[in-house]
Amino acid sequence: MPPDGVSDARGKSTIQAVDFFHVPLQRRLQTMAVAFWGFQMVISVSVFLYLCSFPSLWPLTIIYTIWVFGFDTSPRRGGRASKWFRNLPFWKLWAAYYPQTLIRTEELPPDRPYVFGYHPHGIIGMGAFCTFGTNATGFEENFPGIQPHLLTLTNNFHIPIYRDILLHLGVCSVSKASCTNILKRGAGQSITIVIGGAAESLSAHPGTADLTLRKRLGFIKIAIQNGADLVPVFAFGENDVFEQLKNEKGSTIYSIQTKFQKLFGFTLPLFHGRGLFTYNVGLLPFRHPIVSVVGRPVSVKQNPNPSKQEVEEVQKRYIEELYWIWETYKNEYAKDRTREMVLIA
Repeated sequence: MPPDGVSDARGKSTIQAVDFFHVPLQRRLQTMAVAFWGFQMVISVSVFLYLCSFPSLWPLTIIYTIWVFGFDTSPRRGGRASKWFRNLPFWKLWAAYYPQTLIRTEELPPDRPYVFGYHPHGIIGMGAFCTFGTNATGFEENFPGIQPHLLTLTNNFHIPIYRDILLHLGVCSVSKASCTNILKRGAGQSITIVIGGAAESLSAHPGTADLTLRKRLGFIKIAIQNGADLVPVFAFGENDVFEQLKNEKGSTIYSIQTKFQKLFGFTLPLFHGRGLFTYNVGLLPFRHPIVSVVGRPVSVKQNPNPSKQEVEEVQKRYIEELYWIWETYKNEYAKDRTREMVLIA
């Protein structure tokens, strides 16, 4: 039996167990870090409900709940990022599990705001969280003076305790108001949007890079309105850390998933990874390298009311830079691809 994660099993009918007696301690810690964070929503809600079971704490829990749902505007006003929290050793362990790395193709001067577009979405967006939600891959060292804000669904900030963890990592709401509030602070501010969203997650299969991008013009418009340079980011390996049930367009499964997405704003891909005690059955991601390549910036001229033609012209340049990343690095980091990168929508 190989050490934990050296050769994650895939596509096998038999369940392959982990031999814990031969797993190095560091790799065990990495796996536990990924498991702990993977179930953090459940853990956070459980802790909050446990605290609510003590009548002596009700005044605090009631005040906290009122604050969360009635007064706290941090999710749409830049969060409350803590450099100390973003640099905790825990995140280094979490990143080393895959492992995750960042490649800078060009320096970004901190004299302007930036909009980072992250591709592909994958099942969950592991690379986006690691690179922009923490400093585990060295974002601060690679881009000094630029403050990152990863954006996510507003609903995530309705989950007690979990929301406060996100806010201390600098994660904010993906609403238009949030984007504007951050970017209008000026030089050095940045937001990261996982462009494909829930729709693209349904296309996340190992060996592929099927992107939902052509109709996504909102982030381009926001960048132009705020005079923020656009920076494409492609994460090689993002689609390879989970296996997803085949769900071709037109199938019953795909239809149900898209209807769910329209109703709730997110979808539920039917996926699996590995487990704590098995290599090929479970909800933990497979150990597969994720390399986030930060591309060359697309400069824009600020315009509060850009025309559709102007937005489409900027999008064209953005797509060209995204393809440049793919063509430059695919043979090194996507050797096992089954097809080339394609814009499916």
